[in-house]
Amino acid sequence: MSKTVVAPNISSLPDLVGTALGPSSWLTVSQSRIDDFARATGDDQWIHVDVERAKRESPFGQTIAHGYLTVSLASTLLPEIFRVEECSHVINYGVEKVRLKEPVYADSRMRLTGEISSVRKVSGGAARIVISLACEVEGARRAVCTAKGIYIYFP
Repeated sequence: MSKTVVAPNISSLPDLVGTALGPSSWLTVSQSRIDDFARATGDDQWIHVDVERAKRESPFGQTIAHGYLTVSLASTLLPEIFRVEECSHVINYGVEKVRLKEPVYADSRMRLTGEISSVRKVSGGAARIVISLACEVEGARRAVCTAKGIYIYFP
């Protein structure tokens, strides 16, 4: 795991544009995590949750994580690679340009990298920050997911 990039405060964020983040530690995308996500979202397609059928019928030969699960794991891993001190709270404002480029197989290991793309001041002393995110899976030929995460940090 790389060192966490720490911004001392919101006003220091513009100085970090272009800063590379990560990689985070590896996180195993277990079948039980996939099953939990399926229960939470109601998305119980067999390609995600039926291990035996996926072995027989899936073009991947095994179950794969939901695309939205892959995207959501960025929120789990981001605090390992970036944080802002002197910040009361942060909200996830949205995600743009999400691309799911490769499947995430059950029990694979994923990590997150990123780059701070832009920072814009918003009312009340807050800052809107865009982070170009890339989810990597161990052994994959390219990032399995890329996206622009948009967050607002509040004083």
